[in-house]
Amino acid sequence: MQTWTLVSICVLLGVVTRWGVSLNSYSGAGKPPMFGDYEAQRHWQEVTSNLPLHEWYVNTTDNDLNYWGLDYPPLTAYHSWICAYIAKIINPEWVELHRSRGYESPAHKLFMRATVLVADLFIYIPAVVLYCLYLTDGSSKKKVSTMFCFLLYPGLTLIDYGHFQYNGVSLGFFLWGAVALGLGWDSLGSMAFCLALNYKQMELYHALPFFCYLLGKCIKLGLIGRGLFLLVRIAVTVLVTFALCWLPFLSDPDQALQVVRRIFPVARGLFEDKVANAWCSLNVLIKIRSILSSDSQLYLSLACTLLAVLPSSIRLLARPTFWQFKLALVNSSLAFFLFSYQVHEKSILLAALPACLLLSDLPLTVIWFLQASTFSMLPLFLKDGLLVPYIVTSLAFLFFSIYLLSALEHCSEEELRLGAYHKLLFCLPKMDLACIVRWMFYISTAAMAGLSIVSVVLVPPPHLPDLFPVLVSTTSFLHFLGTFIYFNIVQFSGSPSRRNQKKNN
Repeated sequence: MQTWTLVSICVLLGVVTRWGVSLNSYSGAGKPPMFGDYEAQRHWQEVTSNLPLHEWYVNTTDNDLNYWGLDYPPLTAYHSWICAYIAKIINPEWVELHRSRGYESPAHKLFMRATVLVADLFIYIPAVVLYCLYLTDGSSKKKVSTMFCFLLYPGLTLIDYGHFQYNGVSLGFFLWGAVALGLGWDSLGSMAFCLALNYKQMELYHALPFFCYLLGKCIKLGLIGRGLFLLVRIAVTVLVTFALCWLPFLSDPDQALQVVRRIFPVARGLFEDKVANAWCSLNVLIKIRSILSSDSQLYLSLACTLLAVLPSSIRLLARPTFWQFKLALVNSSLAFFLFSYQVHEKSILLAALPACLLLSDLPLTVIWFLQASTFSMLPLFLKDGLLVPYIVTSLAFLFFSIYLLSALEHCSEEELRLGAYHKLLFCLPKMDLACIVRWMFYISTAAMAGLSIVSVVLVPPPHLPDLFPVLVSTTSFLHFLGTFIYFNIVQFSGSPSRRNQKKNN
């Protein structure tokens, strides 16, 4: 009973934090003619509630795709329709066709913020609670502490409740998929991940680990007996889930193809804005988009992404354990973020959530990465007027996660899983790697804090207007690349020992 009391308090604090952030500004507030993501979500409600389904993804006189046209899979459209149905009951002006464009009011903001919170309460938060209580090791106190830090992660809160999106829905379905696989419910896990993929196509970042884990498990069970039965059951589950999600669009092949074209907009280019991935960082030195054609950029990013993700995926296929699965999720999503085509700064959330699954196993490195992931979106937060919530949530997460998870106390070479580095650095004198990692963490945190202050206080030179966003993205890229290398080495260095887990408890 005491455990569930603590869980309730942590969930309540998580909800209060989210609602506190929601009281601030949002993307594109008062900035016509395009406004921002807040208007995009409202506009999708307008479109889905007023137009027939076959026009949702098609450019018509009533649906200008150049003005926030729907570019996510069907579940997003259905969710928008449900929100619009409720909005019409409260105030039809919020979703009135054409006339509601750019609509802003305190009442409407309250409604939109509430829809995000309701989605989190039904999908995301229960998955976090279930994972931390039933799939993490340690005492009840440690499990509740992990859950609290998980819910406090500032990146997702600032994007969904500040900037304004519904990432908690797709990431919540993803978490339900991971929880189900961890509990041995493979069919339910497959269905949950299919729902995530049909809500946001960026869940493809996690597709290879799900595929390799389930296929590896089937092979391990034997493709003649139980393994074959499991494979067929999973395949049927996936096909039925996709068919149900796409059913209204399957009557007309052209309509289904139009939806596919909308959710995979290849024509947009290699990257947008100052995103902390390899291509944007390399572009500072080599103007890739000027040198290579669009097709060459696409093929280059595809090749690099596959090369980056294959080692982790093959390892998981050969050893389909839940530990390997969690590591592969981080490595796959980071590989996609660093090297794939058309990446947004918010896509780092797709790597951050799998990293949260490792909070109780590798607290210091995960906390470090999560802080860097939030910092990488600083230019976006400043643009949206979210400086104060960025500072408050980042400091709160850093303090509570380090204190509650004893991150700086449990950082020996064994606990940080740095043994493999001695073999890789055999030609160098023996070093205290744990001490080096701690000092790197201190220096990195100071650098992120310093760049945050500089970005706010100083004005960049006129000939370098993007100086600070570029410094933020490049610094974040170095963190992400280091994290990607670290987790790949951890994945290839074996499973965590029971002794190490007891020590952390």
